[in-house]
Amino acid sequence: MTEKILILDFGSQYTQLIARAVREANVYCEIVPFHKNVQFEPGLKGIILSGSPFSVNDENAPDVPVADFIKELPVLGVCYGAQLTAKKFGGIVAKSNKREYGRAILKQQQHDVLLNNMSAESQVWMSHSDSVKEVPPGFELLAYTDSIPVAAFKKTAAAGEQPLYGVQFHPEVYHSVEGKKLINNFLVDICGCKQDWTPAHFITDTVEALKKQIGDRKVVMALSGGVDSTVAATLIHRAIGDRLYGIFVDNGVLRKGEFESVLELYGKLGLNVKGIDARQRFYDGLAGKTDPEAKRKVIGSLFIDIFQEEAKAIEGIGLLGQGTIYPDVIESVSVHGPSVTIKSHHNVGGLPAHLHLELVEPLRLLFKDEVRKVGRELGIPADMIDRHPFPGPGLAIRILGEVTEEKVRLLQDADHLYVKALKDTGLYATVWQAGTILLPVKSVGVMGDERTYEFTVALRAVTSVDGMTADWAHLPYDFLANISNEIINNVRGINRVVYDISSKPPATIEWE
Repeated sequence: MTEKILILDFGSQYTQLIARAVREANVYCEIVPFHKNVQFEPGLKGIILSGSPFSVNDENAPDVPVADFIKELPVLGVCYGAQLTAKKFGGIVAKSNKREYGRAILKQQQHDVLLNNMSAESQVWMSHSDSVKEVPPGFELLAYTDSIPVAAFKKTAAAGEQPLYGVQFHPEVYHSVEGKKLINNFLVDICGCKQDWTPAHFITDTVEALKKQIGDRKVVMALSGGVDSTVAATLIHRAIGDRLYGIFVDNGVLRKGEFESVLELYGKLGLNVKGIDARQRFYDGLAGKTDPEAKRKVIGSLFIDIFQEEAKAIEGIGLLGQGTIYPDVIESVSVHGPSVTIKSHHNVGGLPAHLHLELVEPLRLLFKDEVRKVGRELGIPADMIDRHPFPGPGLAIRILGEVTEEKVRLLQDADHLYVKALKDTGLYATVWQAGTILLPVKSVGVMGDERTYEFTVALRAVTSVDGMTADWAHLPYDFLANISNEIINNVRGINRVVYDISSKPPATIEWE
């Protein structure tokens, strides 16, 4: 039986980071909206209450029955979760004199198992406008900072109750230097988790679950050459072998040589995949389109048409495999009530509406870094596992303006040289994502004794943890000088190279 921690989400921007910290401790966890009824199923070891943009003193503040929870399981409240706990048990929560945001020094009032192995004074990260001014009767103060009197507290143990803790800071974020220790203490010393949730464990459980779900039916799956779809397909293949039918479509805007190299890799992995050369259909559909959304719609619509044609040609297909991952699922579920959705995602309700097939999503409970760990455990080559993210519409949204076959060739050649140079110099692994953008700008240049009037490309490289925010990568000047020369000298049609030094926000990683 897999042990589990439940994280009740009140809408905090940091909730996914709590889950990642728990998973990094080799403990399985799930995020659910706060209003979902908690089922105290076997294997559930504890509950974490997340932060929130709300105030506990708002008229319609999110609420959960903390007193009922601790009759069953240990509970840890983080920020809003701590304030809610304090208020429900009779403590005082009020607006701070000023909004407290940023680093603070946590000072221990008394030692407790929650603070095991933490320094007497430790840097933590605050992000709140309310504060717990007084702990409730029957609670103990564990720690404070110079600016707030209550930074950590616990309920004094009572008969028939499990431990209850609250922390005003965010232990899950990078800036809380010893925050992972606190989370680990809660998981292991307070909840009694065994920390046995590993990639190998996940693979064994998932393959067994897939065998039960699929039975003797066939599964069809669109493959992209990306990490998620490749890992998902490999897991499904482990469960049902060649009853998985993969379809890999060349939409004409893949990277240079990608169609052939990915098909070759799928062959080495033993996957049953059909490659479809549909380049001309996509070029015809993209002709005259300059608006980014119009290009996306053409590519998405044509892909669905082609996939549908191919899937219908396979007799007896009953299920659709998808590489949906956990952030897609979380972002598609509202924390504010059943009628509101934060974001719909293409993997959470895209193709199924057209195909009327039951979904198979073996990665829907994994974060991106966990997908990579599982991929390595499955023996998928590092070149595939460590690939940078690549947009679904491919190079079409890295060609500003109309997409033509000639522009695709120019961009493929330039981008191939850029990515190869990053890999050859060891810089590829230091950036989150890198790519080349073909600008709708021509400029004058000189090559030998000839005047040229050719295109400009922009090189993009960013560092990031999850793609939500990103900083431009500070690539060495020598590298940039060398790759500029390499592209201009080898790609006829490009005579100028620039480097994008915009961060996200305010810019985005892709240009379109």
